[in-house]
Amino acid sequence: MSIPAFGVGTFRLQGQAAVDSVRNALDVGYRAIDTAQIYENEAEVGQAIAESGVPRGDLFVTTKIWVPHYARDKLAPSLKDSLARLRTDYVDLTLIHWPAPGNGVPVEETMTALAEAKAQGLTRQIGISNFPIAETRAAIAAVGRDQIATNQIELSPYLQNAALTAFLKEQGIPVTSYMTLAYGKVLKDPVIGRIAQRHDATPAQVALAWALQLGYAVIPSSTRRENLASNLLARQLRLTESDMAEIATLERNGREVSPEGLAAAWD
Repeated sequence: MSIPAFGVGTFRLQGQAAVDSVRNALDVGYRAIDTAQIYENEAEVGQAIAESGVPRGDLFVTTKIWVPHYARDKLAPSLKDSLARLRTDYVDLTLIHWPAPGNGVPVEETMTALAEAKAQGLTRQIGISNFPIAETRAAIAAVGRDQIATNQIELSPYLQNAALTAFLKEQGIPVTSYMTLAYGKVLKDPVIGRIAQRHDATPAQVALAWALQLGYAVIPSSTRRENLASNLLARQLRLTESDMAEIATLERNGREVSPEGLAAAWD
């Protein structure tokens, strides 16, 4: 993969909580950080990075373009504003946050503008987020599949997205799983719990290891330093074929996020 397999997310983190979470994550060993314009915490992420002492070249920073900035004349200026808030000259990855069908800007225009931002050196890689198959096809038509570093989508043991992930694999587009713990719901699942007991692991580690073994990148978040450190240990957890088969049975189309006006028709 051209993107790190394990990063820290910052969704819903505001103010000092965002600063502390990113600072703790960097302190315990994370080197990839995921934020977005709409999270309204890019400045806090930038502050945490600046105060961490970790060299910028050792980090992988992702942000996402928000809907009002999708037009060709608005995207790059908005990304420059993000860079200023993040206190950096570039980000490693920039994603289009949601397809937002009907917003008046075609996917082709937005992706072309994103590719131009890459050509300007504002971002090292580009990609998409929350794009179903049809919208992913449009993105591919605009810039080519090789330009799309990832499709960041909601994925968990309760939402396994078989059709979309199979299509992305066929296209050679890496998957980033967000909300891998389904807002914590899978942590209480008895199947996950039994697997965790067998491996002397936490339920969170099991869910994250499941996603990693399927070849997905993960970006869990936490405000607690001990949870940030514990989640990282999922990288060393190897689930058995039987474990993976058990988790496969948990599919229930348990989507947690599908905002009206932002989401396109799911596959």
